[in-house]
Amino acid sequence: WEFNGSFYQPSAFLMMGIPGLEALHHWISIPFCALYLIALLGNCMILFIIKKTQSLHEPMYYFLSMLAVTDLGLVLCTLPTTLGIFWFNMQRIGFDACLTQMYFIHILSFIESSVLLAMAFDRFIAISHPLRHPSILTKTTVIKIGLAIILRGMVSLLPIPFLLKRLTYCGKTELSHSFCFHPDIMNLACADIKVNDFYGMIILLSTVGMDFIFIVLSYILIIKTVISLATKEECLKALNTCVSHICAVLVFFIPMIGLSMIHRFGKNVPPLVNTLVAYTYLIIPPALNPIIYSIKSSHIREALLRALRRKSE
Repeated sequence: WEFNGSFYQPSAFLMMGIPGLEALHHWISIPFCALYLIALLGNCMILFIIKKTQSLHEPMYYFLSMLAVTDLGLVLCTLPTTLGIFWFNMQRIGFDACLTQMYFIHILSFIESSVLLAMAFDRFIAISHPLRHPSILTKTTVIKIGLAIILRGMVSLLPIPFLLKRLTYCGKTELSHSFCFHPDIMNLACADIKVNDFYGMIILLSTVGMDFIFIVLSYILIIKTVISLATKEECLKALNTCVSHICAVLVFFIPMIGLSMIHRFGKNVPPLVNTLVAYTYLIIPPALNPIIYSIKSSHIREALLRALRRKSE
């Protein structure tokens, strides 16, 4: 395009697969398909088991259901464009479609962060105040928490697409990933992006950053409570209920923080590293969370085995 100094928006962006490995995209799509299939089937299985098992109708598993729905949303947001590139080399995505995908990816990421915080709060109440746990986290309270989480994500990110639409773009339209990401789009603009950069950083720190800090504080309080327990067996039993949640927190937050830092400060990071971190952030947690909870939660494991037995009879 020729840029004459006036306001300009591209009609579309070009998404990238894995840089340097374009000739192997068909083979690379096999593990991606496996991860997507595991994420779809695993999270649907979690939702089905929780819905059908009356004993799992309690706050911990309600929050786990929210996590499963969020993971399904992330998978469905990125699956069409990722496999479209690997299978059919469909790199083009319309400008408005890109902003829409970006908005939902970021909303779902923020929701997942908030759900992990709610799960940490649930574990803290269950361990520190076990007798008051049912009265504090009632079904109505859980629903209110869920609605507040969704509302926070939607409202805080609502200005982002409009901040991107006001920018002038010129020449370069190649994104770094097979999905649309706010810093990635922002860096293609040839206008002043200080407002976008500042707002994005503030929102990230005030939502995901604060969630992570409160999760850490929750576990500090949990550890203090566990240390005060009488026997070693009670300590191990209390901590064992947190293992799956800790794994989910690490699997989600480590690649998310890494990707955010790379986009803002890692100008010299190789494109392949950037791409792999991005895929780890958006594909690995939805695939691993059902596996983690199925292995570590005896209640879900037993409910799954009962369901399989009934199906085989």
